[in-house]
Amino acid sequence: MIELGLADGSLIDELMELTAQSIGQLEIHDNFNVVKEIGRGKYGKVLLVTHRFRGTPMALKVMPKTSTKLQGFLREYCISLHLSCHPCIVGLFGIAFQSREHYCFAQELVIGRDLFAVIQPKVGIPESSVKRCVLQIASALEFIHSHGLVHRDIKPENILLLDSRCCQVKLADFGLAQKRGTMIRFITGTLPYMAPELCTMVLQDGQKEVSAPPLSVEPSLDTFAFGVVIFCILTGYFPWEHCLDSDDFYQEFADWCRTDERPRADDDDVPPLWRKFTPEAMEMFGKLLALDAGKRFTVGEVRQYVEKDWLKTEPGNQPTTTDQGSVSVRN
Repeated sequence: MIELGLADGSLIDELMELTAQSIGQLEIHDNFNVVKEIGRGKYGKVLLVTHRFRGTPMALKVMPKTSTKLQGFLREYCISLHLSCHPCIVGLFGIAFQSREHYCFAQELVIGRDLFAVIQPKVGIPESSVKRCVLQIASALEFIHSHGLVHRDIKPENILLLDSRCCQVKLADFGLAQKRGTMIRFITGTLPYMAPELCTMVLQDGQKEVSAPPLSVEPSLDTFAFGVVIFCILTGYFPWEHCLDSDDFYQEFADWCRTDERPRADDDDVPPLWRKFTPEAMEMFGKLLALDAGKRFTVGEVRQYVEKDWLKTEPGNQPTTTDQGSVSVRN
């Protein structure tokens, strides 16, 4: 498995070099009919377009040159292309080019919403739908990790739905994806999905460097994010804002994890936000969200829990408003 990862890492480097040499100069409106904008973020935007000559509908990811480095664009495109054969990963057309102001590549058009859009605040989505989603994303992540790569941005917004019941979903957006073993020296800002070891790399205001040693990018980062996503879509709120000592919700969970080497899910000291889950689900979360990255599950191990109940059925398992604090997925 490691040898395969190393080989794929070298392949990505070769693909990037070849793409850099062959990337053409095109203007978007000369070659595509722009129907509408279907997505926007810090990276740029995604346009629904049709090819002027073939009529093929596609999603065109458009990234401004002013805020996008060529190497970053090439890495995202080549990793996406390399992985796009998996049925639970958004496909690519093999079209990449630059215009005067943008870098662009064309990907499969997924008609539907992302997972975040269907989460009912403080409720989530049905457990059966969550499990269908979990199995497909686990399969996609196993495929990514087997190729020596780490997605690094697992969140509901990057899981696209082809139907409302999560019968078919696709993982998207490889803008942060990197080869396993890449060293991170710092990050700016945090998200609830970031593992505690990644949160130690936060560069605070006024700092020029962090005190923690460089962190190796490993699949365990995706495992942790995957666990947080499962919590979010089951409940409709975040378990915490970030995995730092300053976050009381995270500290409650961390203290529970430390009570035993393997937490006992039926203890009375389960944190309030987690009391709606069955002992089996808490065992699963304890392994997906292990504080020690070396003790975390691989994503595929979640399959052994899919046939078990994750949510308690008795009334009164909803946390109170006070318990939830500011971690609802929407205000």
